[in-house]
Amino acid sequence: MTMAVYPGTFDPITNGHVHVVERAARIFDRVIVGVAGSTHKTTLFDLETRVRLAEQSLAHLDNVEIRGFHTLLANFAQAVGARILLRGLRAVADYEYELQLANLNKQLAPELESLFLTPVEHYSFISSTLVKEVARLDGQVEAFVPQIVASALRDHFDH
Repeated sequence: MTMAVYPGTFDPITNGHVHVVERAARIFDRVIVGVAGSTHKTTLFDLETRVRLAEQSLAHLDNVEIRGFHTLLANFAQAVGARILLRGLRAVADYEYELQLANLNKQLAPELESLFLTPVEHYSFISSTLVKEVARLDGQVEAFVPQIVASALRDHFDH
């Protein structure tokens, strides 16, 4: 069985994330979306909420499982038995950071391989950070995130 871990903070999950997971679900027998709890980022939503939103956004995919984690990514991947780390690359600016992470994870767990998927063009500019800013300023985010996430953002910002 081929299994991949797709990690991130998913704060919040976007249509770009969903698209990457849908593509991965066609490639791998099983995909675990690892929602990072321990992070240097200050998140808008707590881990439980981010996991719930990801579960609801990806419920249509039978071979996808959502799990929160608070450990090093390499340790999480080893714990679930994955040997593939899946990451999305939106732009050249992402590449350098992702390459550093891939090399670090390879040092921590030599059996792990990092694979990168690029988004389709109409998702290439979407980031969780931009979506949160649009929502905070009372903009429409429905084109960028699943409906359940748009509702959660509206509720959070009381729009």
